[in-house]
Amino acid sequence: MTENPERLALVRAGFERVHVELHWYDGPRKGIADVQGTPHYFEAVHDHWHPDDPHDDEYFVWPVDEASFSLEREQSAVVDDWHKRVADGTATTGWPGDGGVDRRYDELQVLLGPRRKAPAGVRRLVAEWKTPAADQYDAEGPAYIVRWRQER
Repeated sequence: MTENPERLALVRAGFERVHVELHWYDGPRKGIADVQGTPHYFEAVHDHWHPDDPHDDEYFVWPVDEASFSLEREQSAVVDDWHKRVADGTATTGWPGDGGVDRRYDELQVLLGPRRKAPAGVRRLVAEWKTPAADQYDAEGPAYIVRWRQER
């Protein structure tokens, strides 16, 4: 990711990298981001964003193992490639997540499904999201970053 002064200032303020976006609904709902420098799955406590819900910024977080992280990055690359093809007008099929569009994406979906389930005793943290870059996505993952704190 290209470093810019705003991003560097946010990193110095405790914001961390988001590696993979798995679900977005009016903001990040599920994915992989660093928590104290180590990749973790994150999943919103609520499936959908509710502007009046004071707990809407709360997430379950748990460490992601190296094998799962590698598979997640591979699947994310399939989606990134699709975004690029949509942007340049060469996408000839629908979004890979619809199923039946990209064979490898579908295989990874089956492999990753059980790995994406929160284990017992999962931590619950509050997230603050910032997007210092102009684009929502780039080659390294989502352009937005996150700062975590203990739940209320």
